[in-house]
Amino acid sequence: MRILIIEDNPDIVANLYEYFEPLGHQLDNARSGHAGLAQAISQRFDVIVLDGMLPGLDGLELCRRLREEHQCDTPILMLTARDTINDKVTGLRAGADDYLVKPFSLIELEARLEALFRRAGVQFPDQVLRYGELAFDPGTFEATRNGQRLELTPSGYKLLAALLRTAPRLVTREELEHELWQDEPPLSDALRTHIHALRQAVDKSFPSLPPMLITVAGIGYRLADANAHQ
Repeated sequence: MRILIIEDNPDIVANLYEYFEPLGHQLDNARSGHAGLAQAISQRFDVIVLDGMLPGLDGLELCRRLREEHQCDTPILMLTARDTINDKVTGLRAGADDYLVKPFSLIELEARLEALFRRAGVQFPDQVLRYGELAFDPGTFEATRNGQRLELTPSGYKLLAALLRTAPRLVTREELEHELWQDEPPLSDALRTHIHALRQAVDKSFPSLPPMLITVAGIGYRLADANAHQ
């Protein structure tokens, strides 16, 4: 599943990433209501985990806007500390599909998201990303070059997916930084380190093959197919 987490508590966000990413799910997150609204309407997600209390735009109003103004039909599970019947009814009437009270069990959250995913009738498409000798299956987190498996970090998988989705076009540094850190990139040039690790796996591990990860100095990166005319 591709999951959007709209939650301003960094500890909760970190716990969700730690739990769901090893299971093969792809996560994105926003830490304010307005940022979450922008992501939810500009990208396609399988489910949304929405905090009820958010800075700038609270979860209830965000949910209403998604349903009424943007006709967003993505299943929404609302997280909140409010546990009265009236609170739950208010959340469901705002457009949420399910409701989970904090603190919550990660196993229960996983089961509820899977149920929402099935209920929505969403099927896993043939979503294997391919370009040249490279392939990546976001459903299983299996990446290969020339049929040989690549061992990548979680950030490496994200970068490879972003590059494959746009190949052979260039992806800017800013776009890749957003892919990894959303609107809060680190002050250091951490992207360069992650790109170096990805290049080690994609190119340096195949010394007899032409490089595929190309740096466009000062702008970004792209993939090159050795079998295509460049």
